[in-house]
Amino acid sequence: MALAASLLPVLLLMLLLVGRPGRGAPGQGAGTWSRFARLPYPQDQLFLHDTFPDGFLWGTGSAAYQTEGGWRQGGKGASVWDTFAHRPATPPGADPPGPVGGDVASDSYNNLFRDVEGLRRLGVSHYRFSLSWARLLPNGTAPVNPTGLAHYRRLLLRLRELAVEPVVTLYHWDLPQALQDAFGGWASPVLPQIFHDYAELCFRHFGGQVRYWLTMDNPYVVAWHGYGTGRLPPGVRGGPRLGYLAAHHLLQAHAKVWHLYNDHFRPTQRGKLSIALSSHWIKPQRMTEKNIKECQKSLDFVLGWFAKPIFIDGDYPETMKSNLSSLLPEFSEVEKKYIKGTADFFALSFGATLSFQLLDSHMKFQQLESISLRQLLYWINSEYNNPQIFIVENSWFVSGTTKRDDAKYIYYLKKFVMETLKAIRYDGVNVFGYTVWSLLDGFEWHRGYSIRRGLFYVDFQSHDKKLMPKSSVLFYQKLIEKNGFPPLPENQPIEGIFPCGFAWGVVDNYIQVDTTPAQFLDSSVYVWDVHQTKKLIKVDGVYTSKRKRHCVDFAAIRLQISLLQEMHVTHFHFSLKWSLILPLGNLSLINHTLVHYYQCFASELLRVNITPVVALWQPMIEHQELPVSLAKYGAWENTETIQAFVEYARFCFTSLGDHVKFWITMNEPSVKNLTYTAGHNLLKAHAKVWHLYDKEFRRSQKGKISIALQADWVEPACPFSRNDQEVADRILEFDIGWLAEPIFGNGDYPDVMRAWLHRINSVDLYNFHLPYFSEDEKKLIQGSFDFFALSHYTTTLVGSEKEDAVKYDHYLEVQMINDITWLHSPGRAAVVPWGLRKLLKWVKSKYGDVPIYVMANGIDDDQNMVHDKLRVYYIQNYINEALKAYTLDNINLQGYFVYSFNDKTAPKYGLYSYVANQYEPKPSMRHYREIIDNNGFPGPETPELLCPEEVASCSECQFFRTRKSLLAFISFIFVAFIVTIFFITYYSKRVERRYK
Repeated sequence: MALAASLLPVLLLMLLLVGRPGRGAPGQGAGTWSRFARLPYPQDQLFLHDTFPDGFLWGTGSAAYQTEGGWRQGGKGASVWDTFAHRPATPPGADPPGPVGGDVASDSYNNLFRDVEGLRRLGVSHYRFSLSWARLLPNGTAPVNPTGLAHYRRLLLRLRELAVEPVVTLYHWDLPQALQDAFGGWASPVLPQIFHDYAELCFRHFGGQVRYWLTMDNPYVVAWHGYGTGRLPPGVRGGPRLGYLAAHHLLQAHAKVWHLYNDHFRPTQRGKLSIALSSHWIKPQRMTEKNIKECQKSLDFVLGWFAKPIFIDGDYPETMKSNLSSLLPEFSEVEKKYIKGTADFFALSFGATLSFQLLDSHMKFQQLESISLRQLLYWINSEYNNPQIFIVENSWFVSGTTKRDDAKYIYYLKKFVMETLKAIRYDGVNVFGYTVWSLLDGFEWHRGYSIRRGLFYVDFQSHDKKLMPKSSVLFYQKLIEKNGFPPLPENQPIEGIFPCGFAWGVVDNYIQVDTTPAQFLDSSVYVWDVHQTKKLIKVDGVYTSKRKRHCVDFAAIRLQISLLQEMHVTHFHFSLKWSLILPLGNLSLINHTLVHYYQCFASELLRVNITPVVALWQPMIEHQELPVSLAKYGAWENTETIQAFVEYARFCFTSLGDHVKFWITMNEPSVKNLTYTAGHNLLKAHAKVWHLYDKEFRRSQKGKISIALQADWVEPACPFSRNDQEVADRILEFDIGWLAEPIFGNGDYPDVMRAWLHRINSVDLYNFHLPYFSEDEKKLIQGSFDFFALSHYTTTLVGSEKEDAVKYDHYLEVQMINDITWLHSPGRAAVVPWGLRKLLKWVKSKYGDVPIYVMANGIDDDQNMVHDKLRVYYIQNYINEALKAYTLDNINLQGYFVYSFNDKTAPKYGLYSYVANQYEPKPSMRHYREIIDNNGFPGPETPELLCPEEVASCSECQFFRTRKSLLAFISFIFVAFIVTIFFITYYSKRVERRYK
């Protein structure tokens, strides 16, 4: 099975090869949504560990207005963005909220060598930057500014010295203000020729050192928001008609420049030229043909608006022409031929500038915006004839207050790069380069300085504007060095088996209790009315003698036992209900019927060779599952609850101890809902119960007992950050160490907890008191365990930088982070198998070579068989990580339990579904059974493990052992029957002889 798991990516690749697009054409992209809806789940969503093709281009970029600053230096003219940013945005006399627009920004104009040093540190192969039109031609046309020419020559020279390929954008939104004033900017038909002349200047002066040219960036934003809505410079609110006209002129300008380069500069400079087109991604609200057409239309209106004329036929998409009528300008046949094919590659911009920001809501056509780069790449591949694609801008953003540890940025970057890799390896898309945006923090257009997108941090308030590498720099460095995400040994499944006697179990928080008496306990006499009603009629006043109750009378037990037998588990873990066994919290009122039911359940488990694992108490929402009398008077905050728990435990050991040899005092006490006082009392109660069992019951009952803690793994969001590592260590101590350290460690709370609470109490005026144990109490609690039992479900990422207020814990100063490349369940639980192995290693490093049981491990579904595939994957890989911990890390792992038994008692978590009063095994149950039967993941090289026979290994033999009286009765009947037959036969023959 482990070998099969390692072949999943190969099998998936073979499957996806069938679905790769052929020669593209307009409208073929509409098949994208149905294709991705059919891909195998969850395999298609797994992280792909692979590398990019040799020679793949890795780079970063920036835009002149966002980073250069120096808006009045070196003879630079004003741009429309300079004018737009200087509009009065604050009341007269008020101080501006921060830096004004791009006046200074990152001050790259005065720090050219600083920026290039950042490129050297990253190890990139290319750097995308834009030329400031107004710096080269202050008026938009001649005369030329020699200082501006010299600036860009120095930059290109330094890039050549570092062997970094320049990717140069002629126009990145910063149109000279003079052209806007004189002609009305891109609303004028004269602009294409002026742009042509500007481009010719650039080709002549810089073309010998530039292999990749981009005419302009994101013409959608320039046309629609610059001249239609007026949201961005030059701020003209001309409505849709002017927006479409400006786009018309932008396309004409691009085509002019391409032909200029192709005819006059390409033969000598041998470069390539394209246009940077930006797009969003959209998904249908429901997978209907109508919704898919609306999604196709959305992409036509944003990306296809410019891409179809350039890459297909020189004309606008049919959906635009049929919907916009006279609003959309028309190209002549000559213009169509002139525009068609004016790109040497497809330059794609995708990310935070357009997505969820500058995309007009009506262009979504009531569908749902998404950030799936992979599906967009596939759509472009299908729609535009399999072009070579160069991703010239991609990333997300972090808060403007985030400094060095930009975890959110890293995980979005990881997602986008991984999706690009899948598009190449799985979907056959020809992507040859990737550009992270951006090199350094800068002015983020309409969002100003409220967000950051740079790999390097810039303190905008400082004078020298030093670049400080963020964690994302280290991430991107390693990505470039490895050319992707090569497979690592620790990511590969292993073969092997668990030791003899390994506990394979399943969990049911609370077993189904049904004490309804069986029909055989009814002492009434009935007559069958065979002539009229055909029913049984009770005979009044006539009774038979009552017989003694037997465990087989409980039908609910028989059913549950049969399901557990079908699973082949060796152990079954469930919790008792303290509130029902002792409703008043003491021995004055005992629910003997329920106790008898538990006795029967445990004995029936033993009869079929399944070991009961029984928890005395598990907290639930209502009254914490405590007797009402205890819950009302402080629950665990009341010291009287300690003694009540001890007496309850004594009763359970006495009543059930002959059948139960595996006890849990408290199962998953939730530290999230515990006060420090309650936790203090809970620890003392556990220790007292452990010592009670150890002194009074262990010798006769020969069992073992401990506490089961919930223990999800916590990982630093930025693995290179010391601050994030400190946060992760702190959370582990508060989440696990709080209850574990006193029991398994030194008898007292973790030092980290005490130090942290002292700090926040003194600095932030909190008043959180962590109680102290007396020396006797420390001795009582320390060592009160026989094994370390833990429940593990998922892994959480934590960071030190506050990014999202909703997910920030002010008390512990921790930011919860989500790795969006991880698989997630319908309930948004992250599926991170390696987290279990890290947790087990952490437990060993903290508490020594203690026997460990994983008492619960499971994932939710949405009662859809498609998502049970996720549980199959979950069980397979979490158990394999447990095997690594046992085999490779020498963890003393004794058992593994799946959560949960069935959907009736734990909806959405069960290995059995429960529909219409019927239990049905899910595929995940069968998969788990197979792992149990194999005792792990044996391979061809795995040595055979010969385990000694267990005492009650034969369930049929055990059946006969436990029913001696029944067997004696059956034997008597059988012998009597044989003797009767013998005498009948014997005397019959004698009679026959007499008559003869």
